[in-house]
Amino acid sequence: MKNYFLILFLFACVHLGFSQQDPQYTQYMYNTQVVNPGYIGSKDALGLGLLYRAQWAGFDGAPKTGTFTVNSPLGELQRNALGLSIVSDKIGPSNETSFVIDYAYSIPLSDVSKLSFGIKAGANVFNIDYTKLDMYDPNDWQFADNIDNKLRPQIGMGIYFNTDRLYLGFSIPNFLNSEHYNTSHIDDASEDAIAVERLHYYFIAGYVFDISDEVKFKPATMVKWVNGSPLQADVSANFLFNEKFTLGAAYRWDAAVSAMAGFQLSNQLFIGMGYDFQTTEIEKYTNGSYEVFLRFDVFKKTERILTPRFF
Repeated sequence: MKNYFLILFLFACVHLGFSQQDPQYTQYMYNTQVVNPGYIGSKDALGLGLLYRAQWAGFDGAPKTGTFTVNSPLGELQRNALGLSIVSDKIGPSNETSFVIDYAYSIPLSDVSKLSFGIKAGANVFNIDYTKLDMYDPNDWQFADNIDNKLRPQIGMGIYFNTDRLYLGFSIPNFLNSEHYNTSHIDDASEDAIAVERLHYYFIAGYVFDISDEVKFKPATMVKWVNGSPLQADVSANFLFNEKFTLGAAYRWDAAVSAMAGFQLSNQLFIGMGYDFQTTEIEKYTNGSYEVFLRFDVFKKTERILTPRFF
């Protein structure tokens, strides 16, 4: 299995500059802050989120992603919001962790709608330990030096509009094109093999319909585009039963079909789970992808909670 991963990793090293590099999420509708800082301006409570994703389970060196987010409105008018996003993304010998501060300013458009403008700024720490690779030639000079704690800045923005039923968002999590790998041992003829972090453009949308007093239906989508890579589109449909139990399915274009379930354990605590079945050839070598999400909201003591938030 290590040989399969080595082929995958080397292919990624050559082509990463022309593909989508950000982690992907099945439960993107609950993990919006990571890709769009404007989202935190839509919250009326202190919110904490934890997500763990194991992609391509059973595949040596498969991606594993963990995220932690926290955000809160500021001041009596709650026009400003501040948050923190931490993302750890591991694939084989590489490990990238980002620490980002999120800020948003919201403009109320009506009693139930607001428009938020967000920015994010921070840094990514990148590491590669080539000794974890099962290499044909252990003395290959191109893999002689590990990459240790390479620091790269991150600056991004997002716009987010929401009502009590609808949300729309557009964001670019990172404006900076940064090289992933050192170039000290690479000659000019091999420059195309250097992986460059390219701009990722995200569009998200969702709407909540009342099917009955007990059932709500929420279709949602996330579209991601990177220059030089095919457009990635996720479409999902979730049902909320009695404000407690969520059940849904999703489709990632030419990549995977997913099942999701969630439980509103209290007005503050929500736990969600997702499973992906890959529709590509890689499914022959994996047991699917798994994801778990936990959200905890801390409301004001004087605030009466009528219904849990569905997005």
